[in-house]
Amino acid sequence: MRSVAEGIHRISLANNELRALAGRFATTFSQLRELNLEGNLLHRLPEELGSLLHLRAINLARNKFRRFPEPLAAAPALESIDLEGNEIAEVPVEVLASMASLRSLNLRANPVCPDMRLLVRPLVPFELLLSPEGDVPEA
Repeated sequence: MRSVAEGIHRISLANNELRALAGRFATTFSQLRELNLEGNLLHRLPEELGSLLHLRAINLARNKFRRFPEPLAAAPALESIDLEGNEIAEVPVEVLASMASLRSLNLRANPVCPDMRLLVRPLVPFELLLSPEGDVPEA
């Protein structure tokens, strides 16, 4: 099984009503480059996800995250994070600034507070997508 799992580079588990992801998911699919978990009920990620050395893109849109999933900060090759349509109000600027490979972070349709918008933009060296102020759906 492990040799088969190591050949898998892209997985989509979108729209499956997943409430959690097991830590062994990351160790089983260690060569993963793209992970689509859009449209589930996830509110946190296992720490082991940070051990995915080849992960370049993760889609976590339309889940239940209230905070930025910090295990992603440890994934060294991560270039693109989609967190559109979650419940994230605060952005951990220091964590994001430490992510050397990050090129794009989509936080549209999240209730990011106005003060946070002003702080984040000049400090992050990647594309940050936010909804226009007043264009965020009410929780």
